[in-house]
Amino acid sequence: MILRKARESDLPALFELFRITSNHMTSQGVEHWHWGEYPNEELVRQDVLDGRLWCLYGEQGMILSVTVSTETTPVYSSVNWLFGIRPGVFHRLAVHPALQSQGLGRQAVADVETILISLGCDCLRCDAQVTNARADRFYMSLGMRRAGTAYLEDRDAVYMGYEKRLTEDCPLLPIAMQPAFRGGKLTPWGGDRLRSVYGKEIPEVPTGESLEVSCIPGLESKDSTGVPLTELIRLYGGKLVGRYQFGAFPLLLKIIDAQEPLSVQVHPNDEYAAKHEHGKLGKTEAWLILDAPENAELVYGIQPGTTLDQLKTACEHGADVEPLLRRVKVKRGDVCYIPAGCVHAIGAGIMLYEIQQSSDITYRFYDWNRVDEHGKGRELHLKQALAVTDPEDAPEPIPAPEIPVARVLDKTYFTLDLLRPRRDSSVHIPHIRDFGLLTMLDGELTLCWEQVERTLKKGESLFIPNAAPPMILRGDGQAALSMPR
Repeated sequence: MILRKARESDLPALFELFRITSNHMTSQGVEHWHWGEYPNEELVRQDVLDGRLWCLYGEQGMILSVTVSTETTPVYSSVNWLFGIRPGVFHRLAVHPALQSQGLGRQAVADVETILISLGCDCLRCDAQVTNARADRFYMSLGMRRAGTAYLEDRDAVYMGYEKRLTEDCPLLPIAMQPAFRGGKLTPWGGDRLRSVYGKEIPEVPTGESLEVSCIPGLESKDSTGVPLTELIRLYGGKLVGRYQFGAFPLLLKIIDAQEPLSVQVHPNDEYAAKHEHGKLGKTEAWLILDAPENAELVYGIQPGTTLDQLKTACEHGADVEPLLRRVKVKRGDVCYIPAGCVHAIGAGIMLYEIQQSSDITYRFYDWNRVDEHGKGRELHLKQALAVTDPEDAPEPIPAPEIPVARVLDKTYFTLDLLRPRRDSSVHIPHIRDFGLLTMLDGELTLCWEQVERTLKKGESLFIPNAAPPMILRGDGQAALSMPR
């Protein structure tokens, strides 16, 4: 270790180092430090008195200084950190300008890591002004991760947070996912409620689907710094997704706004998809009704006794298929399980949460004779749809039980839990199997772990890693948690 703790007798040399370093930064166009404002003598003196400042002398006198602490600044609470429950931080790393680019800073950070590990920390955090490109390159070269930005009001500047794991058992924290959207001509039945109800930044109206957690190529969800989910899986492997660190990611989570009814459709199972769709997964899914007008309906199977030949003939005549469709009434809170082979369609005015296998395969029977501005209807897939349809599959909606933690579905591909703390009570997040997808549906809820509290936004989805710490949900509201089976 090259660093030692600073003493009061070091203060004059420290002041001079910070003055020289600040002036050098300004001369290089980095408006980050201004000696006397930030940093200043009072701040440096307090760091020394608190035993947090470490330093190094050389032939030029004091040549390096850094403040090391286990106390995180309150502004860090707005950054979406991924690593650790016992963080340590360093601030105000100053290297004499004459000795920069000689590896001193790199060695100092290595010493900081050793110090923090000795203090029981499992991760390191630091920050730099977003305009400080040199600091960004330096921290990234040390294997750090950009965690997100925070605004420091007293300095009227935006700072990037950086982090690094220090121990093998360092937990991974919930990741706020930024969705991808499917809209326009791809979802002509959509509306604008993903924005008006859930505050999502949809790119156009209509938009029908918010892909909250997705590894679908071209429609990947990302973390708050823009890293796609597939890259996060590559970086963090089993600590993020358990046994799914290799092979295909298994689930896809959406919020759907159906201003108009969706096409009548059906999905293949794994065997059919593997054989006929270039090895893709099949598509079994489930819906949780978030909002529905009075007397809302779904297409949920076909009428009992209908044969595939009858269905084929009716589909060939367009609207003749409508009397063969089995319709069911649904209301907010109902859960509908839709196995591969079950004919279905979301009705007009319904918003829903959808958990499904990670697949984009849809075979349309019928699209209500809709046409675009050119008089052209959407593509139908009658041959494939008939090949995979199970005419006897006619499930019923499941009313969600009014209890704090309810496992509504426990099926082949996924589970679905509804979490409902009431009147400032709390519920424990169920044990995470491989990973979890937590979506805030309504009310006011806070996700808590260790000493951290994270207020959830309506419609926000978090990726809960396999290596996440135990968590509780507190407040008065409702959330949904999906996991692979």
